[in-house]
Amino acid sequence: MNSPLLEQLENILGERISNTSHVGGGCIATTQVIETISGKRFFLKSGYSNGMFLNEANGLRELAKSGAIRVPTVVACGDDFLLLEYIETGLKSPNFFEVFGKQFAEMHGFKGKHFGFFEDNFIGATPQLNVTEGEKLYDWTEFYWEKRLLYQFSLAEKNGFVSVKLSTLFDKLGGRIKEILQGSENVPVLLHGDPWGGNYMCDQLGNPVLIDPAVYYGNREADLAMTKLFGGFSNEFYRAYNQASPLPEGYEYRENIYLLYHVLNHLNLFGTSYLFQAENLISFYC
Repeated sequence: MNSPLLEQLENILGERISNTSHVGGGCIATTQVIETISGKRFFLKSGYSNGMFLNEANGLRELAKSGAIRVPTVVACGDDFLLLEYIETGLKSPNFFEVFGKQFAEMHGFKGKHFGFFEDNFIGATPQLNVTEGEKLYDWTEFYWEKRLLYQFSLAEKNGFVSVKLSTLFDKLGGRIKEILQGSENVPVLLHGDPWGGNYMCDQLGNPVLIDPAVYYGNREADLAMTKLFGGFSNEFYRAYNQASPLPEGYEYRENIYLLYHVLNHLNLFGTSYLFQAENLISFYC
């Protein structure tokens, strides 16, 4: 940790930092556990200065508003650091995923006024567009097409990752998007935004904790689809979710269209190893 940041943190905490230790888990920021002279511990992210930490802090605060599921408390945030409550990890309770599914559904019951968020943020290291232009209020299909799929596809074109096949399929998808999303709930609810298996943890009491959000208000099916991209969520999770808040008819059919956003993002982040998967997801509909 550099001296200016160390001094800034000590001024914020009101005491000297006696120990720091690096921890794994992040591929973007430097992550550390810091301990003060009195024995208090905090979780620190640093190493970036593009506004990402401010966005993450606002996302955590927004999730906390729902009161549905535990998230780390934001202690302090600057352009180049994020200081969070340190949460000791523990063993999952026997009903961990049942509780998790129910709480996730409760979080999705927290409604917003419109789709998006008051600021743009990030999905991984990729900008995520949330702010709508002027006074326009998007319905869900418009928002998802323009702010999610079209943006990622255009970025992939700039990056040189789009094949002729993907381009042809994406053009067809644009003509079918309204039909595909017909039956979706047109209600903006609070989403974590990036709920894969690495973005939740278990606290000392065995309860779920959400971390590393990419928050916006959108269709809850988009959040649930992302939980299936890399696994990490049990059948009990989905069963408890659907019991608490039943999903509308056709959600399984729409799952691939929501997975497409994240696969296109991975295409932009990691290259053409995700190209075949993106083509297959669109081929499901076209």
